[in-house]
Amino acid sequence: MAGVRTEAYILLGLRICGAVVMGLIGWSVGDPVMALFPPPFDNYAFAHIITMTLFALVGIVLFPALFGRPLTALYDRIANLSAAQIIAGFMGLGAGLLLAALLAFPLARLPEPFGPVLPFLAAVGFATLGLGIMGLRYREMFAILNIKLPATRPEEGAIYAREPMLLDTSAIIDGRVADVSATGFVRGELIVPRFVLAELQYIADSSDPLRRARGRRGLEVLRRLQRESPVPVRLVNDDPDTSQRVDEKLIALAKQWGCPIITNDYNLNKVASLQGVTVLNINELANAVKTVLIPGESLHIRVIQPGRETGQGVGYLEDGTMVVVEEGQAFLDRTIEVTVTKVLQTSAGRMIFARPVAQMINVK
Repeated sequence: MAGVRTEAYILLGLRICGAVVMGLIGWSVGDPVMALFPPPFDNYAFAHIITMTLFALVGIVLFPALFGRPLTALYDRIANLSAAQIIAGFMGLGAGLLLAALLAFPLARLPEPFGPVLPFLAAVGFATLGLGIMGLRYREMFAILNIKLPATRPEEGAIYAREPMLLDTSAIIDGRVADVSATGFVRGELIVPRFVLAELQYIADSSDPLRRARGRRGLEVLRRLQRESPVPVRLVNDDPDTSQRVDEKLIALAKQWGCPIITNDYNLNKVASLQGVTVLNINELANAVKTVLIPGESLHIRVIQPGRETGQGVGYLEDGTMVVVEEGQAFLDRTIEVTVTKVLQTSAGRMIFARPVAQMINVK
């Protein structure tokens, strides 16, 4: 509703501006038009009022049609910026204009046609450059200036922070992000760019049955997020033109907004981290919350298959952690008590080595 009211206010303002600007233009052209009116209408007041009214009516229609959509899009873009980003933008604009002003005098002394034109082009160019640099690197700039950015606070009555978090295609297909969000640990708004949704649809329309199933699963997870997530899930049309690849577009968008990316894509994780983008990896989160066991602890495990080495058996904890049971092959399809002997943390996750309690007694 707020967005609808804002758009209505913008259109109203444009109609008023159009009526005033075009009305003044109509008043100024009243003199030559006055001669076209027959007596007794060929007087100064009548001609000027008629032309002013006609031009004002044209302005009421023309200004919203020309400027309504760009101004609404600009307002939506500014509304999504934090106060720090807006301040940084003004700082970049001021720095760019100051540099252009320093160059204006020597540029103006150049021969025509360069002298009259280059100062204006320098002002536009350096202002745009200043805005772009501060928009992308405002956090680093503030850190260099030893300016601490305030923590993003939720709006009154809201349970989430306004800082967005971008969702990657792999995280949506994986599905665990919906479970994490449902617990309330995710406090930021979840953002799904349209190009991520397009990639999901492309995968769902694949001729390969496995890829098609993955894409449809991702669409179902997205519907579940929109339906059940305690924080808003928003689709945005922002599409950086830096690349055609989805991963590079996500990184560019994360840099632009200064927000993290939620993913479980290993390559995206590494590339984004190298470029200074915060990555929230679902796999790392899953490994971090797995049951912590130390050597000497006992647990009950069901041995479901032989291991790689002779005599080994393999079982799994409820969270999917693999347990390798030495001398456990003799207990296939049985639930036994084991004692942890070693815990290994690998890139694929945590692996536990154990020995049946009966074997430990025999060793002693």
